[in-house]
Amino acid sequence: MAGETSWINHYLHDMTSEIIKYDSFSELEDEGCKEVNAVCVDMILPDDLLERILAYLPIASIFRAGSVCKRWHEIISSRRFLWNFSEVLSQKPWYFMFTSSDEPIGYAFDPILRKWYGIELPCIDTSNWFIATSRGLVCFMDNDSRSELCVCNPITKQSKKLEEPPGLKFSDYSALSISVNRVSHGYTIAVVKSKQVPGNFFQWDISIHIYDSETMMWVTSLMEVLAGWRGGDESVICDGVLYLLIYTTGGGTPENRHGLIAYNLCSHSSHGLLIRSFIPVPCPLTCGRLMNLKEKLVMVGGIGKQDRPDIIKGIGVWVLNGKKWEEIARMPHKFFQGFGEFDDVFASSGTDDLIYIQSYGSPALLIYDMNLKQWKWSQKCPVAKRFPLQLFTGFCFEPRLEMAP
Repeated sequence: MAGETSWINHYLHDMTSEIIKYDSFSELEDEGCKEVNAVCVDMILPDDLLERILAYLPIASIFRAGSVCKRWHEIISSRRFLWNFSEVLSQKPWYFMFTSSDEPIGYAFDPILRKWYGIELPCIDTSNWFIATSRGLVCFMDNDSRSELCVCNPITKQSKKLEEPPGLKFSDYSALSISVNRVSHGYTIAVVKSKQVPGNFFQWDISIHIYDSETMMWVTSLMEVLAGWRGGDESVICDGVLYLLIYTTGGGTPENRHGLIAYNLCSHSSHGLLIRSFIPVPCPLTCGRLMNLKEKLVMVGGIGKQDRPDIIKGIGVWVLNGKKWEEIARMPHKFFQGFGEFDDVFASSGTDDLIYIQSYGSPALLIYDMNLKQWKWSQKCPVAKRFPLQLFTGFCFEPRLEMAP
């Protein structure tokens, strides 16, 4: 892929024994000066201190550091280094942008170095698969049979195929989410299936299926019938609670076209809880995107016009406190206009303090930093729109070395 900064060519199967092969991320400085600096550091710092210093570098810089000398390469290839790296609370999330509707190819944006890298994703066949991420792991589910699931680390390329989830073989709507435990590195995957009750558009069967990486088993946690609402494809796990965006099946006011229901994954209750956990949305929405930012539920939504709630007039960001939404940001109009023609639905995902927003019709990528309360564009993605109906989408993930499926 011409024009992008190159990424690792060979993934890491065994960090202790394999040589890490990669291309350079950018133009290197004068090799002579760099070697002198490396020697000076080697003479001063013991291994354990050097390991800790390297662990706090951005991911891309860690791989570049491995080319400085044999000692540095051995350090970043060691399991002890991975342990030190795991102590680093967070790496700023990257955003992977698909550039083809048929193939899972694209570029990943690094917000620290503000560079785009060409990387290959394992497991996934096309860009329309369901995708969920948490702390360095990405879960894919196919969009046809919805029976193929895979968990991978997109940085190391380690992956694992999962057994087919139980429940309905074919559902009208499905939602996928994953949550990784920061301490044990175990993970929980939730698949929510929604299917219309035959002959009754008003009622929808909904079921929740949970996978535990420690037991390596699926459990059907809930089966229920929703009246007047259906599930969709938007869900997230946040602080042990599964949140699902639901959609009215008709008859409601514009304010009630969307809603939110919550399910405590630790409750083990099999029925009767979903509709009692109903949380209304803060305003008429054209679409909503749910995300977990530091165990807080955040929603990015398209704000509908007062007289035409299905037409987008802006984009807001809300945090859920208890059962009430608090608006924390609204996209300035100049950024909203900067996308050009903006559809009523759009792509958005986030983790840590960053939220990414992307129009399906353009490779332009906008970033909102919740900590700095700042909006800014990413560097221009090295891809051009080739034809009018070309679509772009993507997802964000935290780049981690120590996470394995």
